[in-house]
Amino acid sequence: MYHFDGRVRYSETDEQGRLSLTGVMDYLQDCSTFQSEDLGMGIRYLTAQNRAWWVTSWQIIIERYPVLGEEIRISTWPYDFKGIYGYRNFAIEDRDGNYLVKANSIWFFYDTMHQRPVRPQRADIEGYGECEPPMDMEYAPRRIALPGEYAQLEAIRVSRHHLDTNHHVNNARYIEIIKELLPESLKVKEIRAEYKKAAVLGDYMIPRVTKDEDGYITALCDAQGAAYAVIMLRE
Repeated sequence: MYHFDGRVRYSETDEQGRLSLTGVMDYLQDCSTFQSEDLGMGIRYLTAQNRAWWVTSWQIIIERYPVLGEEIRISTWPYDFKGIYGYRNFAIEDRDGNYLVKANSIWFFYDTMHQRPVRPQRADIEGYGECEPPMDMEYAPRRIALPGEYAQLEAIRVSRHHLDTNHHVNNARYIEIIKELLPESLKVKEIRAEYKKAAVLGDYMIPRVTKDEDGYITALCDAQGAAYAVIMLRE
């Protein structure tokens, strides 16, 4: 298991002085990035090998949002590698070890030169050590069923501030975009995200939004209706 300690900064908070929704996701993905960097298996190593780990799905359960100035511990560990996929849990805890956030994620290994998924070799995963047991949580399916009815909103153009080092929209930025489209009163307790294809600079993403009894399902689609990402936000 890998962890680092943090403190919620003012720049990471929302209007209520709590860690923002995208702030939660940023801490989680930073934790796995820090682990890889500390092991010498981070961005520079992967770039030299023409490889990348790309996330294909998130399930994030928020028990409580940490508040401004609160000390937190962010942890992550892989619990399985199977074929092209890596399976990784995350947690955010308070100073007393109480869970604030529990998360599951599924990643796939990608050949950036030939632009196709590939199976990681032993050297690509052995640095992470033995897999830990999976977190005790209720696991949702990776795929999110798309409703037949939806409201289509104005297209959103991908800008430079949406991009990460892979030159496509960072997974947390999809959540940030969708949150801005939904009612301000929405109190998100669970995020499910399925990433289908990468959006890059200049692409237009057309939101298709459906309200159900628990929250919202939003697909960000191209002009032909194919989804870049499908996001479920539960109250």
